[in-house]
Amino acid sequence: MNHRCALPTFPPFRFNSPMLETQLVPAQEKHSRRLMIVLHGLGDSMEGYRWLPPALGLPWLNCLLVNAPDPYFGGYAWYDFSGDAGTGVERSRALLFELLDEQRKRGWPAEQTILFGFSQGCLMTIEVGLRYPHLFAGLVGISGYAHEPERLVRELSPVALQQRFLITHGTDDPLIPFAAVREQINLLKAERIHIEWHALVKAHTIAGDAELAVIRDFVRARYGG
Repeated sequence: MNHRCALPTFPPFRFNSPMLETQLVPAQEKHSRRLMIVLHGLGDSMEGYRWLPPALGLPWLNCLLVNAPDPYFGGYAWYDFSGDAGTGVERSRALLFELLDEQRKRGWPAEQTILFGFSQGCLMTIEVGLRYPHLFAGLVGISGYAHEPERLVRELSPVALQQRFLITHGTDDPLIPFAAVREQINLLKAERIHIEWHALVKAHTIAGDAELAVIRDFVRARYGG
């Protein structure tokens, strides 16, 4: 069975410098090492997620906002949405591995880190979460899909079956069809990947306070309440 999503066409872009621009939004609690790394969607940037840390309202949570590597119509992209996605996905995955390794060296352990992604960022969260060789505190994917899930489940990291995911998707999403994503999630769950799945009545967005509450509860639970 083909678990690929049928996706709309977007204008092409060029791959650019292999550098990830980041900015840390520090926790109110100064000595906390709990970290959420935030990956935006297509055409967005870290600027589009500055609202997220105060909206979550978790005083012990540091947030590292990240720009994807490729310029795209005033924002950035993680991979070519309409062409050869695989090349960009693999390149961006390697860059995120490097970022995570560097964060670990700086005293931000993976087991205290949550990876959060929306749309393209969700795809990268799933990709990194199932391939990175270190256990995360948790992984949150919003309104995205998995790249080549059949291949992905054949190439899982040694800790992939211990990872914990929260994945949400809108039943009215006009860009990434709900039914195709649900089918992918069922495939991943059948391979014993731990996914807390939420189908929400929404389009291609984060659905306000209701969805923020789901995210907040998951993050709290992954850090022990």
